[in-house]
Amino acid sequence: MKTFSVLILLVTLSAAYGLTCYNCVTNDPKSCTKTVRCVAPLDRCSSLEYNGLVTKTCLPSAACVGPVSCCTSDLCNSAVSTGSSVLFLLVSAAITSIFL
Repeated sequence: MKTFSVLILLVTLSAAYGLTCYNCVTNDPKSCTKTVRCVAPLDRCSSLEYNGLVTKTCLPSAACVGPVSCCTSDLCNSAVSTGSSVLFLLVSAAITSIFL
């Protein structure tokens, strides 16, 4: 039982302090591939575009004001959308309805 409790504690701590963000300063947001693990108190991924220069890094939530856009999930400050596409959802639904 003690091993299980330690495992739960480690998973919880890694989720709380394990935010990974893109980290770069570039002219082309799609070329940003370097990642960094944020440490406390940096709890947000940020992205800022100013005069054609894009900066992506970790920031504390208090710094997420004005032109700085922030998010709270892993690698959420990418230039490429990480959400599901409508086509993928429709194909999934069609396959599920055929086989069920």
